[in-house]
Amino acid sequence: MENNEQTQKDELLQSVSELGGAVTKTKNGTIYTLSIIGQIEGHQVLPDTTKTTKYEHILPLLASIDGSDEIDGLLLLLNTVGGDIEAGLAIAELISGMRKPTVSLVLGGGHSIGVPLAVAAKRSFIARSACMTIHPVRMTGVVVSSPQTYRYFSRVQDSIVDFVTSHSKVPRDTFLRYMMATDEMATDIGTVIYGEEAVSCGLIDAIGDLGDALQCLHGQFGGK
Repeated sequence: MENNEQTQKDELLQSVSELGGAVTKTKNGTIYTLSIIGQIEGHQVLPDTTKTTKYEHILPLLASIDGSDEIDGLLLLLNTVGGDIEAGLAIAELISGMRKPTVSLVLGGGHSIGVPLAVAAKRSFIARSACMTIHPVRMTGVVVSSPQTYRYFSRVQDSIVDFVTSHSKVPRDTFLRYMMATDEMATDIGTVIYGEEAVSCGLIDAIGDLGDALQCLHGQFGGK
C-alpha cells in the first residue's frame, strides 16, 4: 500500500515537472520552480520563432501545485516582455489566490503584463540589473472610433492598475504617473524602471537574488 502511494506521489511530481519547471526537495520542504519567459501566449498562437509561455499550460499547473500534498511552495522566475493581457491577468489572479507560499524573482525583465505577475506572489524580489516597463493598454496603432471599444480598453487598464496597487505598496497615483509618462520612452508612452527604483516606489518588495528568494520561501514554510 505504501509503495503504491509513493508511486502515485512520484508520478504526480513527474507530471508536474514535465509541464515546464523543476521540483526541488530540500530539508525545509519541496519547491516548484516555474519560469515565465518570453511572450505570454493567449488565445492567438504565436510563431514558432517566438519564445512563449502558454497560459493553457500554466493555469492547470498552478492549480495542481496548490492542490498537491507533495509541493510546499512556488518560486516564480520572471523574464518576460509581456504579451496577452487577459492571459497574463488570469495567471496573476491564480498565483495571488494560491494558499501555499509563493515568491517571485524578476530577472532581466518583467515588462508590461509581467508587472502584475511579479506582484502576484506573497513576496517579490527583483535583481538590481532587471527592469520593468509600465505602460497603458495598447491598441496596436489602430484608430478606434467606437466609444464602447474605448470603454473596454479603459476598464481593462483599470483592472491592471487595481490588481497591481492592491498586491504591492506602490501608490495608485505613482503607478498611473509611470504608466502615462510621455518623456521617458522614445516611441511610446510609459516608463522603464530598474531594480532599485522598483523597490523604492513600492512596486517590488526587495532587491534580491536567487538565494534571497529561496531563503524567503523557506521562511514562509513556517519552520517545516
